[in-house]
Amino acid sequence: QASLSVANYKAWAQELGLNTAQFNSCLDSGKYADEVAKDFADGQAAGVRGTPTFFVNGETVVGAVPFAQFKSAIEAALAGK
Repeated sequence: QASLSVANYKAWAQELGLNTAQFNSCLDSGKYADEVAKDFADGQAAGVRGTPTFFVNGETVVGAVPFAQFKSAIEAALAGK
């Protein structure tokens, strides 16, 4: 997280081959700042404390977990129906 900065976002956009003029203009404008803040607040309200976080039928699955953990959560949700 220490490397997250506007300068790095712009450098990464260039490395990825994005249209940097369009990317930089959008980033600098703050056009989506309110929407990002709302999404962040919604996540916090839902109990998200880190990324990635997934919800499987109301069950929280946190972190980069193996497929078997997702499968278990999905099967448990299906069994409950």
